[in-house]
Amino acid sequence: MTAMPSHDAVATLCEIGHRFYARGWALGTSGNFSAVLSRDPFELAITASAVAKGDLRPSHILHCNDQGRSVCDTPGTPSAEALLHIAIARRRHAGAVLHTHSVWGTLLSDACAAGGGIAIEGYEMLKGLAGVTTHEHREWIPILENDQDMPRLARRVVDTLGEHPDTHAFLLRRHGLYTWGESLADAERHVEILEFLLEALGRTSMVGGTSWRY
Repeated sequence: MTAMPSHDAVATLCEIGHRFYARGWALGTSGNFSAVLSRDPFELAITASAVAKGDLRPSHILHCNDQGRSVCDTPGTPSAEALLHIAIARRRHAGAVLHTHSVWGTLLSDACAAGGGIAIEGYEMLKGLAGVTTHEHREWIPILENDQDMPRLARRVVDTLGEHPDTHAFLLRRHGLYTWGESLADAERHVEILEFLLEALGRTSMVGGTSWRY
């Protein structure tokens, strides 16, 4: 994974915010996006807290250190979930982390929480995930309980990623999807694939009258 130049990362994060807002995946101030700028010392470009993603601008992208604290002169506070981005970037050696709040991700994260996650298999779209070469792949998306204690939730994220080393994403219950990639382009592709699959599962259950317990 090669870290992105700051200017490129900022511009791309803003573009992603506009695209995700347009698709209903990050309405209002929901969602947060990041890209690794440096590994040593660790530095992350991340969306500021409480910023509307449909109006995301370069001034809304901050730089933070490995504690989630801003290291730039730009006004604002890094996303409250910066520690989760840092935990994922380090545990998965990811170059980018994207978090969405879609309707289907939110609904399924609650409906399937009792089973601890959602299994998705048999869909051709799975081949859009890094390293997946067949529709017969079984993707397990863990569901974690939401928590406002970010250090504690970050530790839980690290544990979960350790328990499921092949997963490409996880859901926070009644909250949304987290996924990542080697680059922002990879992470954005994962969002597109996974949001499609979550919607497909939800709509299939509605049409077929079957349970949402995957």
